[in-house]
Amino acid sequence: MKMQKQLSRIACAAAFAAMAQGAWAQADIKIGYNSDMSASGSADFGVSALSGARQAAEEINAAGGVLGRKLVIVPRDDVGSPPKSIQNANELVDNEKVVAMLGGVNSGNMLAWLHIVQQKKVPTISPSATATEITNRYSKEPANYIFRVSMRDLDQITLLAAYAARATKNKKVAIIADTTGYGQQGAKDAAHVLGLYGITPVANEKFGPKDTDMSSQLNKIKAAGADTVIVYALADANGHLMRSQEKINYFPVTLGSWANLSPPFLRIAGPELAKKMIFTASITEDSTPQSRALYDAIMKKEGKLPTYVFAAHAYDSVKILAAAMTQAQSTEGEKVQQALDGLGKVDGVIKSYAPAFSKENHEALSYRDFRLVRWIDGKVVTVDDEVSRGIKPDELKQ
Repeated sequence: MKMQKQLSRIACAAAFAAMAQGAWAQADIKIGYNSDMSASGSADFGVSALSGARQAAEEINAAGGVLGRKLVIVPRDDVGSPPKSIQNANELVDNEKVVAMLGGVNSGNMLAWLHIVQQKKVPTISPSATATEITNRYSKEPANYIFRVSMRDLDQITLLAAYAARATKNKKVAIIADTTGYGQQGAKDAAHVLGLYGITPVANEKFGPKDTDMSSQLNKIKAAGADTVIVYALADANGHLMRSQEKINYFPVTLGSWANLSPPFLRIAGPELAKKMIFTASITEDSTPQSRALYDAIMKKEGKLPTYVFAAHAYDSVKILAAAMTQAQSTEGEKVQQALDGLGKVDGVIKSYAPAFSKENHEALSYRDFRLVRWIDGKVVTVDDEVSRGIKPDELKQ
């Protein structure tokens, strides 16, 4: 009898513990994160963004959480596959009951599941993917649930074209891009913006995303007399492009996107060739004391951070979502979306957003927030030369 009572007390205690644990779990505010973190050349970006999102959540929770509740990032790896990213989105929304989402690094994957969060009214921020259509797809709807804290491709090219127009000595600029949608849209945007400066590309070459020798295309560009080249492709391909430049001893001014922030570019090109590529970024780890503090905090906790910029974007995205929930005094999708459309000032690590968004504009960053950088001695540093100093924000064309 005594044993039976003891067992009964243990069972009751376990039941109460389970109930308490369940209540706390239900009290958590869950934000989903759906990105490649293992499969493609952009996986390092996905891993870094997750680190930034988790760091923001940790700081918010240490300060009391959101509406008195704990903020939790719920990640899913889409392994670079659109079908898997769709599956992840459904699982996060329907099973995990996330109240908001962060998008992944691959624009094509994110575009594959945007309809899910739009239809189910789950506010979503892209801290990485850059395709213009991401925020435009539902811009005509009464409520657009898709936002971005990232570097839109057209905005990056706006800065690259401005540099190209000033850097070229003979007004002969060429474009080379991979054959993916990312590369070809970038090439199209580059030709358009260069045209605003009165420059028609003397060559517009393509290569396969898995190609490792672009000598043939570069020889055609060289024969056309180009002294400046805009390249739009992912990091590993860009590394092989630099190797191909070395192979034919042709080193024009070479400009690219923030894809070159990824370690595969530095690894394939090598430190000396990597220096020759100028590319875009929104922030570096040494930009401000706040930026350095974020970098140091993640490094102390995790011991590595492949691509800091993406961590910073995701960090700010979570801060913005938390501010919107606080302003709305709710985690309900419709109310948070409305708050995002009319959000007050939010201090992020990239900048102070005042405001981050409006009903008409779901882009938190623009070309005015970007900078040109390059790899020097294994670190990404801001380009400070005569050409970059001559670029005035009010003169940029788009």
